[in-house]
This record gives sequence, C-alpha cells and structure tokens, in this order.
Amino acid sequence: MTDKKNANQPPHEKITAVLVLADGTVFWGYGIGRIGETVGEVCFNTSMTGYQEILTDPSYAGQIINFTFPHIGNVGTNSEDDEAERSYARGLIIRQDITEPSNFRSTGHLDDWCKKQNLTGISGIDTRKLTRYIRQNGSPNGIISYNPDGKFDIAALTSRAKECPSLEGLDLAIEVSCKEDYTWDEVRWTLRKGYGKLEKPKAHVVAVDYGIKRNILRCLASTGAKVTVVPADATAEHILSYKPDGIFLSNGPGDPAATGKYAIPVINKLLETGIPLFGICLGHQMLGLAVGAKTSKMHQGHRGANHPVMDFNTNKVEITSMNHGFMVDKESLPDGVRMSHISLFDKTCCGIELTDKPAFSVQHHPEASPGPQDSHYLFDRFMEMILNHA
Repeated sequence: MTDKKNANQPPHEKITAVLVLADGTVFWGYGIGRIGETVGEVCFNTSMTGYQEILTDPSYAGQIINFTFPHIGNVGTNSEDDEAERSYARGLIIRQDITEPSNFRSTGHLDDWCKKQNLTGISGIDTRKLTRYIRQNGSPNGIISYNPDGKFDIAALTSRAKECPSLEGLDLAIEVSCKEDYTWDEVRWTLRKGYGKLEKPKAHVVAVDYGIKRNILRCLASTGAKVTVVPADATAEHILSYKPDGIFLSNGPGDPAATGKYAIPVINKLLETGIPLFGICLGHQMLGLAVGAKTSKMHQGHRGANHPVMDFNTNKVEITSMNHGFMVDKESLPDGVRMSHISLFDKTCCGIELTDKPAFSVQHHPEASPGPQDSHYLFDRFMEMILNHA
C-alpha cells in the first residue's frame, strides 16, 4: 500500500497495474486477465477454494473481490465449476502470481479464463493489509487499472472510484436475472460421473431468479424437484399459473430494499396461497421485508466458506458458505416470525421461519459451491414441507 502523498508514480518499472480506492489509497501490483479498467465495491472473501464458483456467482455483481487466501489459480479452471453462464464479479485481487494449474479436473489457466470472462485483476499486493482496511473502514469503492506500459493517472482513477455508485439503493437483481422462463433437471455433481439428470420428480418447484446459482438448482433437483425458473419481476399470477407445489426465492446482488419495490407485493400474494416457500440470501431478505422486517447494509459483510451458524431447530452448529453485504435486522422481526438460525461470528440473523405459514429462509448458502455441505439438509427440509403440505 502506498500513502496518498507519494502515490502518483509506480515504485518500479515492472509495475503493470494499480488498485485505487475512493479515498486515494493506492496499491501497486501486476495485471492479470483483461487489459483495461474495472470499478466497483471492494470486498473480501476468506474461502480457501472455489475461486471460479465465487467469480461466477451473480451475487457478486458490482463488486471487486479481494481473495485473502494467497494461492488463487493453483487448481486451474474447468467448465463444470461455473455457477452462471459468465462471471458477474467486476474484478479480482490476489496476493501471489497465478501458478500453473495442478489438478486432475483442470482444463485451463485462470489468467486465460479471466480474459475469456472479460475480467480485469491485480496480483502482487498485500491482500491482508487490504482486508484490514476493509474491516476498519467498511467496503470501499475502488478501481483496478491494468496497463502493460505502467503509466497511470492516479487523480483520474481516484475520481472514477469516487463516482462509482454505492450498492445501497441499487436493484441489481433485475440486471442478472434470466429474461425468460426455463426448466432445470440437472442434479448434483459426483466424482467420475459429473452431473446427473432428475428422472422421477416428486414435486414441481418454481424458482424466482434474483441471481440464482446453478448449484442451488441442482440441490433442488437432487431432492426430486422439477424446477421451473422465472425472472425476478415475474408476477404472482404468472408464478401460480404453473400450479407449483413449492416456491423458491433465490440469492442475488444489490440492495434488498430496492429489489423489494416490485418483489414484496408478489411474495405477499404467494404467501397468501399457503404454498411452501423457501428463500436463500437475497431471497431470505425478500421474505423478511415481505413479512414486515427491515434490512440494512453491513459494515463489511460476510463472505467466505468458514462461517459458523447455529440452527435453533436442532441446536447444531453448521460451518457454512456466505456471501452477503445486507442483513435482516433481527430486532425488527414481527410477531409470527421467529429467528431460526444465527451467526456465531457476530450474532446476526441467519434464518427466519413463519409460525403460521409453511415458509422459511436462510441468509447463508446451503448449496455451498464453494464450501462445506453441512446445510444441504435444508433442501430436504423444503421437500419434506412440500410433500407434507400436498
């Protein structure tokens, strides 16, 4: 990291990239991926594996990811691990140079993959120092500039970072959502077999796509659910026209209050039907808003694959995967809604259940990908709720 007074020139001639934060703080490094510039909110992820799944998670739309684990790229890339059709993250920040891939599933180098994904990144900076900055100051806006000539206009880059809009108040779900309905029947991956197909569906689930990950769809299908995916702005009438046995509210990016302007009326109509409903991440926040709770932006958010969460239904602790910058305020939960899960890191709300309707949601990502599979049971719980309701 460089102080603001001496930040205009690279420390040496081999520098090819720079990260500039909105307050003028500068990190010098080496460019990776696409040559050019990218701007967004800088956040950090503590996962030790799964960088490809993270970079293609639509929930990271509008964000530049600082990976705290130093060895990113060491297992290469492959087509099976993408969580969407393209990368939705704005950029990536890593400590070490990308190493040559060493994994039997690898089909390509991370740098080549980033170029194909139109991703700009920077390596060679002190990612832990950047993480401490974020923990102390919150997630800042920042810009990565990759120029092989090593020439940068720091003042102009600082201005661009300052002008980047905050995620607070932004509806990004509508930007990453599908545009047309589609069906899904692929089930979870297994070693040497890859992904399978659902053969005998038990029930029909309609999933509202606020930025859904593929592994969520696979986990739903693995319980026996035939899944129909609809866009984020689908009406209640359109969703109910499929005569679903269950309704799923997906993960996604942006401010839940902004997405809620069109989603909350729809969710309230769906709740009135009594059809079982399950939400994850942004879907959890949408359910919270629909029943009268409030959401707020977190200081730094939760992003990683080692977050301990307690399930009050079983009194068991799960190690979970998380990715969110907003939360449901537990103090705002109304009558008829109970907190079902809690973060053991900071005691924030990680799950709610309605006491008078078959509806529940969790803030963490039970589908993992990446991360531990401790919470896969939640998909089984949803299917059990559907079958009992039927």
